[in-house]
Amino acid sequence: MVLQVGNEFPEVILKYIPYDSAQSEECGLPQVLDTKKDFAGKKVVIFGLPGAFTPTCSAQHLPLYVAKAEAIKAKGVDRIVCVSSNDYFVLDAWGKQNKVKDKITMASDANGELGRATGLSLDLSKMGMGSQRLTRFAAIVVDGKVTHLSVEPNPGE
Repeated sequence: MVLQVGNEFPEVILKYIPYDSAQSEECGLPQVLDTKKDFAGKKVVIFGLPGAFTPTCSAQHLPLYVAKAEAIKAKGVDRIVCVSSNDYFVLDAWGKQNKVKDKITMASDANGELGRATGLSLDLSKMGMGSQRLTRFAAIVVDGKVTHLSVEPNPGE
């Protein structure tokens, strides 16, 4: 199944390390983000990327969301979630490098569960990046239902 507008967002357990201003260098303890429970009754912007610290994602994608986070939340968005195929420690470090702070939840799909559940996975093994990466996408999820979805048209090119 490929995720579409009108679908329920699949229930997946992701992990993230919450922002803590007292921990500028070290990592905190990972927390669970349950997309069913934590998206219920909320308006969420979730965007997926193939990898943290990759040139395009680092130069264009994450910085754009960080810069526009306040404007996005001003439109009634309760939470912005960045999800990538890296582990939560890597995402925490990438968030710190990009001064994400508490603007965006940096969530890990290291096991590829979200990619498989949404049909938005990408095989980048020919590039040495593994066979379970997320394609670039952005979705608006309102009370668990996808109301907008944009997917990169030619991933991996």
